[in-house]
Amino acid sequence: MMWNGGHGIFGGLMMVIFWAFIIGLIFLAVRGFSTRSDTGNGQTAMDVLRERYARGEIDEDEFERRLAKLESPKR
Repeated sequence: MMWNGGHGIFGGLMMVIFWAFIIGLIFLAVRGFSTRSDTGNGQTAMDVLRERYARGEIDEDEFERRLAKLESPKR
């Protein structure tokens, strides 16, 4: 008995493997794009705040205000 134009079971199996590979790539791409953080390298908000203060992007008053906000207990 010949399936898929003479390729037998091998042709059908290769078709299933091909589509499984394509679906797997799509799944990995979607998962990779959806789990990226805003900071890009896993930094916490506190780390970003400290870096901005060290670079001079914010002054001491702004740093202290934001630091207090980050350290305050959440409601």
